[in-house]
Amino acid sequence: MKRPTFNEINITPLTDIFLVLLIIMMVIAPMLDQQGLKLSIPEYVEQNETDTDKESKILTVVVDENNNYYIGDIQIPAEKLSQEIKERTKVLSDGLMIEVMGNSNHGAVVKLMDVARNTGVKAISITEI
Repeated sequence: MKRPTFNEINITPLTDIFLVLLIIMMVIAPMLDQQGLKLSIPEYVEQNETDTDKESKILTVVVDENNNYYIGDIQIPAEKLSQEIKERTKVLSDGLMIEVMGNSNHGAVVKLMDVARNTGVKAISITEI
């Protein structure tokens, strides 16, 4: 006696797998929106509207091509950076401006930002010179 042949593919297990994957993606998708950096965009102020009598109290630190830190014309060693920023932000309390030369290392800039955050600086801006 000859056995009957089975000519159809059972797609029920495949459908179950797709439904499980769909449920997993629906649970994980809202969690993906919570990652990222919180950045504030500066507002554009016309030059005529600014108060020229008010003096800026922003500390400026320059990072050169050799990853050296300068405040004014004075080179600051990396190990004394925290102490210098803490002392100077007592007077210059509006924030920190980091001026980066084109070929400097990203790690040097991030280190400076970390040191500034750890010393209590709330506002940090970065510009390339």
